[in-house]
Amino acid sequence: MGDPKFEIQMLHDRVMVKVEQESEERRSTAGIVIPATVKMANRLVWGEVCGAGANVRAVKVGDKVLFNPEEQYEVEVHGQVYLVMRERDLHAIATPQTDNGTGLYL
Repeated sequence: MGDPKFEIQMLHDRVMVKVEQESEERRSTAGIVIPATVKMANRLVWGEVCGAGANVRAVKVGDKVLFNPEEQYEVEVHGQVYLVMRERDLHAIATPQTDNGTGLYL
């Protein structure tokens, strides 16, 4: 008999997020190429919610969220790195329709 499989369930207000991988280099709006070696300070990143605890109120699995990856805990599951954080550490949620958004779209 093989190893038993365990389902991961997030507790309380915790959220597990898979970080979207950026390409090696970026291009600014003016067309300037920014190499991958350039580290931008205090840069927020987008990720996808892969798990949410029972007390999470604003996000659900599959939502795209904006957060600071530098202050979060990492966990590796089957070779994939995820970040675990509290819901209050999220800065924004990308949603197709809202009543009080910024007017900006991804």
